[in-house]
Amino acid sequence: MGQESADESSAETWSNWSGSVSFEPDEILEPADEEELREIVSACAEAGRTVRVAGAGHSWTPVVETEDVVVSLANMTGVVDHDEDAKTATLYAGTTLEEAGTKLHDRDLAFPNLGDVSMQTVAGAFGTGTHGTGPTFENLSGSLVGGRMVTGTGDVREFDAENDPDLLRAAQLSLGTLGIFTEVELDLQTTYKIQRREYCTNWRECRGHIPTLIEENRNFDFYWYPRSDEVKLRLLNAPGGGTDHNDLAYATLVEDQTGWWQETIPEHDDIGREFDEMEYALPFEDGLECFERVRERVREHWRADVGWRLLVRTVAADDAFLSTEYDRQTMTISCIQNAELEHWPYFEDIEPIFREYEGRPHWGKKHTLRAPELQELYPEWDRFQEIRRELDPDGVFLSEYLEDLLEAESDDPASERQLATERTEPGRSRDESGGDEP
Repeated sequence: MGQESADESSAETWSNWSGSVSFEPDEILEPADEEELREIVSACAEAGRTVRVAGAGHSWTPVVETEDVVVSLANMTGVVDHDEDAKTATLYAGTTLEEAGTKLHDRDLAFPNLGDVSMQTVAGAFGTGTHGTGPTFENLSGSLVGGRMVTGTGDVREFDAENDPDLLRAAQLSLGTLGIFTEVELDLQTTYKIQRREYCTNWRECRGHIPTLIEENRNFDFYWYPRSDEVKLRLLNAPGGGTDHNDLAYATLVEDQTGWWQETIPEHDDIGREFDEMEYALPFEDGLECFERVRERVREHWRADVGWRLLVRTVAADDAFLSTEYDRQTMTISCIQNAELEHWPYFEDIEPIFREYEGRPHWGKKHTLRAPELQELYPEWDRFQEIRRELDPDGVFLSEYLEDLLEAESDDPASERQLATERTEPGRSRDESGGDEP
């Protein structure tokens, strides 16, 4: 499921969150319901056209880009039904995480975890592997237990964990290539309050405490600022829980708030959107060693060029076929750069370090890997492709970019051209005068 959004300035232009992906499809359609969506996909299949589905635009890759038809689920939002006792709910796929949070909380239900941003659609967040942080929390699609989708043949396919376990594992992270979700059934928990504490320190002071902070807190992550070597520690716990304040004498408390989960975990919905990002998921046991090497490389070669921080988080293992956390607990490292500045030289210099640790790139963020390299990282790759081809036999949901990710050979000229196009981003200039992003 894609995550791009319509640019309000033009009905025919689409732009992603940062503005780094912009294109003009033949049509941008907003079906009113599942039947109208089914008719759109059927017509495109018959005409040999491509259909890509869009979410809210929080992606840095051309995952939605197509010359043909883009579908928005903006008219398919809200709660279909819920069961407070079973702690399950079914949502329309175009519902944003923010809207879902409000509506689920009103029903005494909650996601176990969220990321920093809640403006994404539920289906879009699931489709690219969006995650929060916490060693015991899977990425957000770990809540998916069933649903409905319109497949590439225009048929409606229902699925659930009991009757279609392999389809569920494929659908949990599928980039909108199995079908377009219309409804998603979620396994949830009772709504809860959470306390957010944030501390500022520097890397020298906190580096030895990171493993303990991961172990003692429900959700823990940290930002590292390349130019100052400062660190922001973020701890989220049940009120009064987590690492004792007195054990954080090496850091300064800068924020302490308690509130409902949907209002407290997402923190950056109002953050400036003009940045690009690369993120890799590393085996948990190698994560801090990898970060130390990335930090050293950035300090030595990119300190003057990088205006944004790096983000380090943890995610629990799962069994979704294309999950970056498949069969292993992970530590993720994000490199972020101002959209106005060059990012490819920086990202391509750091990426080999991630790959030395068998890192898996986030599906919605910048990377240079294509199908041959990705296949080596996912043990269930062939099973996913088998299900994808069964549900979309004519490739209605396969754009040129997605063919490169899922089908192309390493020496395929089309794949090289696509990557070269991604790297060509006119209008970017270096600005060495700026400091760390606040």
